Order: sequence, then structure tokens, then C-alpha cells
Amino acid sequence: MPEKSAEKNDLMEKIVSLCKRRGFIYQGSEIYGGLAGTWDYGPLGVALKKNIENLWWKFFVDSRDDMYGLDSAILMNPKVWEASGHVGGFNDPLVTDVKTKKRYRADHLLEEVGVNPAGMSLEQMGQVIKEKKIKSPEGNELSVPQQFNMMFKTSVGSVDGSDTTVYLRPETAQGMFVNFKNILDTYHPKLPFGIAQIGRNFRNEIAPRDFIFRVRELEIMEFEYFIKEDTWAEKFTYWQEQMLGWFKLLGFAEDDIRQIEIPDGERAHYSKRTVDFHFKYPHKFDEIGGLAYRTDFDLKNHIAHSGADLQYLDPATNEKFVPHVLEPTFGLGRHLLAVLVKAYTEDELGGEGRIFLKFPPHLAPIKAAVFPLLKNKPELVAKAREIYTTLKKEIPQIMWDDNGNIGKRYRRQDEIGTPWCITVDFDTLGENPELRDTVTLRHRDTGAQERVAVADLVKLIQKSIEA
Repeated sequence: MPEKSAEKNDLMEKIVSLCKRRGFIYQGSEIYGGLAGTWDYGPLGVALKKNIENLWWKFFVDSRDDMYGLDSAILMNPKVWEASGHVGGFNDPLVTDVKTKKRYRADHLLEEVGVNPAGMSLEQMGQVIKEKKIKSPEGNELSVPQQFNMMFKTSVGSVDGSDTTVYLRPETAQGMFVNFKNILDTYHPKLPFGIAQIGRNFRNEIAPRDFIFRVRELEIMEFEYFIKEDTWAEKFTYWQEQMLGWFKLLGFAEDDIRQIEIPDGERAHYSKRTVDFHFKYPHKFDEIGGLAYRTDFDLKNHIAHSGADLQYLDPATNEKFVPHVLEPTFGLGRHLLAVLVKAYTEDELGGEGRIFLKFPPHLAPIKAAVFPLLKNKPELVAKAREIYTTLKKEIPQIMWDDNGNIGKRYRRQDEIGTPWCITVDFDTLGENPELRDTVTLRHRDTGAQERVAVADLVKLIQKSIEA
């Protein structure tokens, strides 16, 4: 067991190192020592993240006629969070190292010693910690567990000085529920239909960990799918299948994903049924997304607290009722980490070890890189620049690279997951009519090379990156 754990930690460390070295992800505010649970995405990280976002939007929104996009405000009237139950119930169990005063999640400490904390009260957690003599990671005594609200508070100022306490939203879902009436009034959709958005959320995690897996500032891709109550079971199964189709589109194998049925007593207070989807991360199989049947909990609570009429009028029967809701949720940062984990590969090529990211071409941040064989030959550089400019007009995610020898360029592109390397050499400009206006095209996964006509490059690359 220790060896296996060390191997997993080693893989995560390799991924973290590669991400910094190649400009995927940096520690937040690193020059000041960083801030736990915050990360900055570099040029390649932004590109990869955008590719996942755009693919998700295409798969779940643009390709359908029953989805409506939204981008709701991060700051909302605090009554929203009272109605949703977050003010009173969005808590994690907190324990404190009595010596260092560092805070830890009590449930995480229990899990690390093989205890399932699901359904335990604070008192029961405290009893188990005492009985098993569980210490802090520093080896010190722990305090009695307490509830810790995870919402970040701030204030909205006013001219008269009477500031109002507001919260950075802990989830995007409520933005969709409070806009339900707006979508009805503007678009008059027929059930079933969904409201989708991708947005930032903020959770004051007690113990951020596992790189970008558990953070304090996160992005969620999700939608609320409004249905008639008697169709929920059928639609639940449908969205389970769609979510599995989504994970397949990311290049995940069947055994990379597990579906976990959440039992009674462990589900969120609003859920009648929840299935979590877990991915095989280096630290363990852990949550990457979830599907919850939220019933009519949210809309009914907002009706009660706001007085607004959030009922749906069925045009066929003239019946008014509060729709029920299914909620497929996807953590964007966790998706990006999963894609990196799945892509990370070590092999041997040409008698040398190498590291490469085996991204599906449609997810790769850079689709192809263009090289002149030698940077000190103006005629090669000019032709390579011409090809680069032509490709970039059609496929923006193209990179120019003339730094170092050709072998170093190949290894650099392998590490960032570029599917194709295009080299302009002397044959490209030579007298041989069979080779003139062709380039060397190198395949990332195998290192194999072939001659390809310059005129065929755009079509070849575009075909390879179609999702």
C-alpha cells in the first residue's frame, strides 16, 4: 500500500511540475508565497480550459434546441442564499490543531484512517477522533469538531454608509433558478427544457489539496433541466447516458469513470436521487461530476421567500404547476486535471525516454507547430513563416518554434501535447518535383514522419481535430 500511494503522489508531482514548466498552471500569487487553494492558468492552461468549455457548450447547449444559455451575476441578493438554505446549511466539519491553530476537515481526517464519515454528527466524529486517537498531520491534538460555513462574505457599500452583507456565490445553480421566470417570459419554452451556464464559484475550503482538485475559486459547468414530475426517472436515465457520452468525448475509457449511487442520509438536503461520477485521479477515484434530482425544492423555496410566481403554464392543458429539476454538474478544473492525468504518458523513442501529453487532437491546446529545419537559413525561415501564416488563418491554435535543434523542438511539443509537427526543410524548396512544396509531418504519439503536400495541411489538421 505505501508503494502504491507513493507512485500516485509521484504522478501528481510530475503533472504539477510539467504544468508549471510548460505554462499550463502556476501557483496563485507565487512571488508573494502563494495563497492556498488558488491557481493561475497560463497560456496553455487557458487554451486547454477553453477547449473543454467550448466542447461542453457545443455538446450540451448548441447542439440542442431545448437549452438556454445564461451568465448570471456572482453577487446576488443575500435573500437568495437564505431561500436556498446555504446561509444555514452550507457547512463543513472543522477541527483545529490545538498547537499550530491550523484547520482541517474532520471528515477528511476520518477518511484517511479508513472511517466513512457519511451521516455522522459532529459529536460522533469527535468521539471517533478521540477513540482512534487521530492527530493532526503535525502530530498534535485536535479540537472538538465544529460547523464551518464555506461561503465567502463581503459587503456592498451605499451612500448612506449602511453596508449590506452579501456572499460570493458558492454555486451557479441559484442564478438559473432566479432567472427561471425571465426565461419563461422571454422565450416561452415548452417542458422539458434546460438553463445552462459556466461560471466561477467560491468556497472557503478548510483544507484545499490535490493540486487543482479542491480549491477555493472554481468554475462549474452545469444546467438545470426542468421537467414534469412523472418523467423524472426516465429523464434521469437519459442524462446519465448523456454524461457518459460526454466523458467518452474527452477520451476517457469505461474503467476511468465510476458511477456512485449516493444513499439516503448522505445526499444533499434538496436531492431525492444523486449519482456522482468519479474519475481515476492520482490520489484516488474522486468526483468529477454529478447528477441530482432536485425535485421542486429550489423553485418552491424561491416562491415562498420572494413572492414571485415561478409556476409553469402548460399550453396544452392550461395547468399551472412548479416544475421539477434534474441537475447535471461538471467541475471544469477537475475536468482539466482529469484530461491532464489521462494524457500524461512516459515512453521511449529513439532509445531515449520522453514525456508527452496524449491529448485527443480536438482538446490539444496547440494543434500543430511549424518549424524551419534551420533558423539561420533565410529561405527556410521565409517558407516556414508563409506556411505558418496560412495555417493560422484557418486554425488559430498553431505555434511557431525555431528555438534549439529539431530534436529539442519535438520534445518540447511532445510535452505540451501538440499532435503534429511540421518541418520545412531543403526538400520543400528543392528541385525534385515530387518533394517540392511538401513538408515533413511528424506524429506525436508514434514519432513517425511522412511527407505531406503543403496544400493538404489545412484539410488534414482540421479533419484530425474534429470532435
